[in-house]
Amino acid sequence: MTDAALYFTGPETVEVRETSVGPPDADELLVDTRASAISAGTELLVYRDQTPGDFPADETLDALDGDLSYPLQYGYAASGVVSEVGADVDPDWVGRSVFSFVPHQTSFRTTPDSVVALPPGTEPAVGSLLPSVETATNIVLDAAPRLGERVVVFGAGVIGLCVTRLLAAFPLESLVVVDPIERRRALAASFGADRTTTPTALDDPADAGLGGSGAALDDADLAVELSGQPSALDDALGVVGYDARIVVGSWYGTKREPIGLGGRFHRDRIDIVSSQVSTISPELRGRWDRDRRMDAALERLGRIPADELITHRIPFERAAEAYELLDSATDETVQVILEYE
Repeated sequence: MTDAALYFTGPETVEVRETSVGPPDADELLVDTRASAISAGTELLVYRDQTPGDFPADETLDALDGDLSYPLQYGYAASGVVSEVGADVDPDWVGRSVFSFVPHQTSFRTTPDSVVALPPGTEPAVGSLLPSVETATNIVLDAAPRLGERVVVFGAGVIGLCVTRLLAAFPLESLVVVDPIERRRALAASFGADRTTTPTALDDPADAGLGGSGAALDDADLAVELSGQPSALDDALGVVGYDARIVVGSWYGTKREPIGLGGRFHRDRIDIVSSQVSTISPELRGRWDRDRRMDAALERLGRIPADELITHRIPFERAAEAYELLDSATDETVQVILEYE
């Protein structure tokens, strides 16, 4: 059977091209992909040519060893079934459902230590959500929410909703989610947010739909920025109080906005820190490594309402339609999955 792979070939252009995968080497697995999740954050930046072309794709993933200049393969959320193993690999791997951080492709070769064995019965589309849950786990570890805190999450995309789900398990005083899209606000409420509002309503608590609890949006202890919009940093600065924390999980690529750091940010000692899933925070490395974080994410994968997150399932050969949909129909889409025969 001829294999195929997805390539980003120019701004707003993707192509499915034939490729040759071949049999596994002695120490490898051959995995037939069943589903792969499209990231509406990083992948759309690549699709829209909003990334620095000479920037490494991801130095921590062997499958993404190039830079972000066209043409390139990109993606990191493939779920599949092991169809064949090399001579030195335990044959019990055959038939197991696995996840791997590889680009969108009908099949791939990799080593056993480069895959995550999924729990038996895991639907392939659910397995492809694992990196989103791992990213959310990393963000919550970096945010370190505390008992009784007031927390605001900016952005109710896939990562924002996963973070909301995890934060909802903490004994917080309040959890507010900010997003301009009504459908996503409704999802945030079903994922555990106490209240939701829109970016435009932040300046007028009476219109924010907060049921009279406007204080939750002017003296927050913690804000988590996951909207993908640099301007949301200004909004975050406006809702947190003295000595508060802002954790930025968004990657903005080449997008720029003026941020007002000349006012409360300085005098109120507000901390702005980055959260990036490629590494573990230096403050946590004494107790945490990537294996422990992945185990934590894998345990929580089944607690994420996947059917509510996944709005579209599109055949891999029609991948161009999937990216066009994500690029143009933001009100309709949350998680788009590519499915493989």
